[in-house]
Amino acid sequence: MPASVDLEKETVITGRVVDGDGQAVGGAFVRLLDSSDEFTAEVVASATGDFRFFAAPGSWTLRALSAAGNGDAVVQPSGAGIHEVDVKIT
Repeated sequence: MPASVDLEKETVITGRVVDGDGQAVGGAFVRLLDSSDEFTAEVVASATGDFRFFAAPGSWTLRALSAAGNGDAVVQPSGAGIHEVDVKIT
C-alpha cells in the first residue's frame, strides 16, 4: 500500500482473482460495480491475481473476467480501512 494512503480515512477494496483450485489468475479484468450494478471502475489483476480499488463505504460487486472464466464477489465495507475479498472464477 502506498505510504500516502491514510487507512483511517480511505476505504480500500483489495483481493485476488483465483480459480476453483485457489490458484491465482493473473491478467483478469476486475470491474467494480455499485449497488445498482452500474460500472464504476476497472483494473487488470497483477500476474499474481492481485487487485485494488479505492471506494466509498457501501455495497459493491467485483466482477472478474478472464480467458479462464468469470466470477463475482460482493463486498460491503462499512467504513475506512482495508477490506479483502477474493473473486473465484469458474
